[in-house]
Amino acid sequence: MAKTQLPDAILVNDYIAGDEKALAILVERHQSKIYGYIYSKVSDRDLTEDIFQETFFKVIHTLKSKKYYNEEGKFLSWVLRISNNLIVDKFRNDKKMYMKRDTEEFSIFSAITDNSPNIEKELIKNQVDLDLKNIIQRLPQDQKEVLMMRYYSDMSFKEIADITGVSVNTTLGRMRYAITNLRKVIEKNKIYLPS
Repeated sequence: MAKTQLPDAILVNDYIAGDEKALAILVERHQSKIYGYIYSKVSDRDLTEDIFQETFFKVIHTLKSKKYYNEEGKFLSWVLRISNNLIVDKFRNDKKMYMKRDTEEFSIFSAITDNSPNIEKELIKNQVDLDLKNIIQRLPQDQKEVLMMRYYSDMSFKEIADITGVSVNTTLGRMRYAITNLRKVIEKNKIYLPS
């Protein structure tokens, strides 16, 4: 079996035993989900990069010190919990959630160029994305969290349940309520979301 097809548990043990390539395979295997999860929480690429790197510094430190890690086939869940803790720490230290706003130095319109043949469609898509994110922000925290992990991080309901510490049924229920609440807001405000 090729090393890239080995289960996470074996790769973790190989890394602890000194095989540096094993960690590289783990990072490559889970990078998009971890990055997507962090980005869904902070909505800032630079901050996402910083937290992603810090997450793997902690992973490396923990695995090298051979403590605080118990392999139960849940490497991804463990790494996502580390990243979530770093996100919470970051916002606790900042005392506020970072949001990109128009300033004298930055404007959303500075990113738009007229060399695109479909600039109107791009503007509409950006506005729809913004409207949708604003609607999602109004959801209760548990519903918002499940929705963001599912659609923005492409995580399974089992992975979400592991990270949030609730059952899969509770996770499914939260998703159902989130979608129901989104529909109500969209219908009430007559918001058009093109497919």
